[in-house]
Amino acid sequence: MGILSRTSYIIRSKVNSLLNRAEDPGETLDYSYEQLQDELQNVKQGIADLTTQKKRLEIQKRRLEENVEKHNEQARQAVEQDRDDLARRALEKKKQKMNQIEGLEQQIADLEKKQDGLIEQKNQLQQQIEEFRTRKETMKARYEAAEASARVNEAMTGAGEEMEDISRTIERAEEQTEEMEARASALDELRESGALDNAVSDQSDLDRELEQLSTDSAVDRELDTLKSEMGDGESEETTESTDSVDEPADGDMSLDDLEAEVAESEVDSELEELKEEDN
Repeated sequence: MGILSRTSYIIRSKVNSLLNRAEDPGETLDYSYEQLQDELQNVKQGIADLTTQKKRLEIQKRRLEENVEKHNEQARQAVEQDRDDLARRALEKKKQKMNQIEGLEQQIADLEKKQDGLIEQKNQLQQQIEEFRTRKETMKARYEAAEASARVNEAMTGAGEEMEDISRTIERAEEQTEEMEARASALDELRESGALDNAVSDQSDLDRELEQLSTDSAVDRELDTLKSEMGDGESEETTESTDSVDEPADGDMSLDDLEAEVAESEVDSELEELKEEDN
């Protein structure tokens, strides 16, 4: 089989498949019934035409029969007047008319035979049409019942196209819901860990580290000051009880204060260096 033959075969098979799916048995049966009705109407029209033609021939036959009687009367009159020649002519015309009548009678008989045959065909066709109409209505009712049952079963089992679309819609909705729930859970974890606040903040990591370092330095200085105050109090108590250690002069700095000042200056210098690097 050549390429063109195979292509033609495939196209015909596809078209036939499409036609089968598009074909409605109810519409096809109704169309066939209408075709039979048209055929029956054609048969009835043929019978009517034959009847009309036969009536015309019968009218022509009656006219010829009247002429035969007329010619017969003319022949009698001619004989009474001893005009054999006129009587012969009248009888000749009578004979011609009688021959025509015989021909018409044969034609009329043939038409009647055809008419009877058409009437018989018409009766048979009409009977077949009535039987076909009964079968048509029965088949249409069966098809409609089967179609309704199929639709119900498709709706119940979800096999129909609409149910398939609904199922796919539900699946997509479930997937989107699960995705949104996972996103919400992740955002909750980020918010609880503080990462979300850092992500939405306009501070850089370096700014946050410097701020934390400054906070730590302030806490360290306050702690050193607290220790110094507590140490001075203990020192005064010891001096009062022993009177062996001189009180420091006004304006003199303690060792703890000196260490705190040195630490603070070092932290400030480091902060300045970091800021310059950041800029």
